[in-house]
Amino acid sequence: MEKVHKHKKVFVQGPISPDFVSKSIASHQSKTEIGAHAIFLGQIRADKKADGVVTGIEYSAYEEMAEKAFHEIREAAFSKFELTCMHIYHSLGVIPTGEISLFVFVSSPHRRAAFEASEYIVEEIKANVPIFGKELVGAGGAYVWKENK
Repeated sequence: MEKVHKHKKVFVQGPISPDFVSKSIASHQSKTEIGAHAIFLGQIRADKKADGVVTGIEYSAYEEMAEKAFHEIREAAFSKFELTCMHIYHSLGVIPTGEISLFVFVSSPHRRAAFEASEYIVEEIKANVPIFGKELVGAGGAYVWKENK
């Protein structure tokens, strides 16, 4: 019988701080069955657009639908890869350029599973989770809806 993991809250308001990332990593030192961690940090870029440079992204989501999609991605990743644990956090609200908006942290006894699971999870999030990003451009209040690539 496959284990079903409990639903975990994914969304956080504002940027994901380096301190939060650091504490998450440190909290796994006592889990000695882990041999590898893979971490993905999505950072806001200052892309050039027709109306200026991106100063940040304002994220919104259909939270209930998105949380369900995140849970399905977690369950699929646990069934496909040999993982010990997994954490996913995504920002909501305005995230300035240079700040972190997505933190995916997977742990496994072995590195290959950690690497592959991390990539799988990020690609699934981009393809299947109803999160919307409004790229804020310049100082005049212009924006462009972000496209996932």
